[in-house]
Amino acid sequence: MSDILKSTKTAAYRDLPADQFAAGIRQSGTVLVDVRRSDEFGAGHLPGALNIDVTSLDFARRITTLNPNRPTYVYCRSGARSAKAASQLSEAGFGQVHNLAGGILDWASPLVR
Repeated sequence: MSDILKSTKTAAYRDLPADQFAAGIRQSGTVLVDVRRSDEFGAGHLPGALNIDVTSLDFARRITTLNPNRPTYVYCRSGARSAKAASQLSEAGFGQVHNLAGGILDWASPLVR
């Protein structure tokens, strides 16, 4: 399965299968964001991930602390919330946004707590 470019009039991001997502986050300079709730994050997340809940009222403010010029990888449980986050990041001017298609449900490697 190849990556799929998702775009709207103002935003674009790529949905990546787990293997391509894993390869991407191994590159230096990337930002990895878990957009689930803090309790979900605490139950297990990808190593090195920042937790910024896409459903929180301050999501838009919190993403302003990230560098929009760095490749940004987002994920959630199934890929739906992270797709929403990826769209918001793109609309906020992030140029290289990647979403884990299928979320961590499709992730084979161990999670950390």
